Amino acid sequence: MLNAWRDVRTVLVVGGGFSGALFALSAAARPGLRVVLIEREPIAGRGLAYGACDSLHVLNVPVSRMELGLEPGFGPWLAERPQALASALDEADGDLSRSFVARRLFGVYVAERLEAVLSRPQSPLTRVRGEAVRVEEKPQPAVVLADGRRFEGDVVVLATGNLPPKPPRCRDAWFYDTPLFVPDPWAQRELESVPKAAPVLFIGSGLTMVDVALKLAANGHRGPLFAVSRHGLLPHTHLPPAAGQDAAGAVAIDLDLAGARPVEVLRRLRAAVRRARAAGAPWQKVMDAARPHLPSIWSQWTLVEKARFLRHGRTFWDVHRHRMAPRIAAGLSDLLERGQLQVIAGRITGFRRGEVEGRVGVHVRPRGGGVDTVLETSAVVNCTGPRSDFAEIGIPVFADLRRSGRLVPDALGLGIETRDCAVVDRFGSASPWLFAVGPLTRPAWWEITAVPEVAVQIHRLVEHLAQPVGVGFRGRDGVPREGTLLEDFIHLGEGI
Repeated sequence: MLNAWRDVRTVLVVGGGFSGALFALSAAARPGLRVVLIEREPIAGRGLAYGACDSLHVLNVPVSRMELGLEPGFGPWLAERPQALASALDEADGDLSRSFVARRLFGVYVAERLEAVLSRPQSPLTRVRGEAVRVEEKPQPAVVLADGRRFEGDVVVLATGNLPPKPPRCRDAWFYDTPLFVPDPWAQRELESVPKAAPVLFIGSGLTMVDVALKLAANGHRGPLFAVSRHGLLPHTHLPPAAGQDAAGAVAIDLDLAGARPVEVLRRLRAAVRRARAAGAPWQKVMDAARPHLPSIWSQWTLVEKARFLRHGRTFWDVHRHRMAPRIAAGLSDLLERGQLQVIAGRITGFRRGEVEGRVGVHVRPRGGGVDTVLETSAVVNCTGPRSDFAEIGIPVFADLRRSGRLVPDALGLGIETRDCAVVDRFGSASPWLFAVGPLTRPAWWEITAVPEVAVQIHRLVEHLAQPVGVGFRGRDGVPREGTLLEDFIHLGEGI
């Protein structure tokens, strides 16, 4: 279907965060393509991950993994701003490519690249500020905004990125309507209003919790912090940048995951870790080597196997796969060692009004059962991760597409159904004009939240959409061949 697409002139991109901005930049660089980028926020290009943060929040991968194929590259752009890199360069012994720099720098970089294209005379890229509420197919694809404006094109790409988390199901849902509940962990004003000596509880113990806890501490919060999650596990740490070029870095990772079912994948990964350690390489190298294979493996599992993995293995996978930068891990260790932060394995069973005014009692049942512990806290911050249950989401543009049957939420609540990024309708047909990129496509791709994977997906989709009639799909070497966008992902190897 993608191979037959022709005469694309105008691409309407809904969402101007990282995914939407990168798609717009990539498509606008193609001769004959015109792009309209629709974003409601005043600044496009940064999104949630790279906009709602400050200098102490750093990237979870080194600079070398954040290159997007733009000019100038992220590394050269950073090199012109040495005043913002002191801590990162010190940690990496002066090697910028292996540094973990502030996330906001990456957001500024993408926004600047976008602005540079927008400011060109007769630019192929147009920025529209507004909220998309409806997507139409006839008489031709169009996006309608909340203010009534309507933009027509040939292709619509949904690139809304990560959404704020959904409150966990609980019998005492009344609490979610009180000011003590912080539904969005990046809502800075709500967190700033919490008294410095007050206890704070985080729902979740992943990377978001780490970022928010460190930010509170950096802002002078001295009260106790509690993180409650089902397993009570914290993210692991990336290799120190200074160790990136040692002898272990040259060890070839022998990893064969083709055709493996969930349990077998775990066994093979463990075996690969043992072989790597015997050769002097750390386990992180094995996890990195697995990245290009993940979409292919995931797509071969049955729905039952995927559900079993999500229920039993996802948490363990996430803490090994999505890791902290070394100096972030050091800051977290300091909070734990001083006793300010306590991580609890268990689940929240309910809320009650606190014995002290301005507090709530949170009932936590320890993992494995037992008597509930009641924690009195002045704020409960939802750090459970981005919302993805599109069967219930009331965001206008998605609710409209869902009602019309042109968009189908997946059965596991991960996102929407797509095939080679084309949105699948209720009849199981892949759309010839409606596409999605980034986290929305998690049901088909699984690992599609990190910059390297999203960048690869976007660049390959742009290549497909830009192919003239009769040329068909071309591989990375430019040679025409049979295959799909998803299949091509596994050929990227060290490219991500």
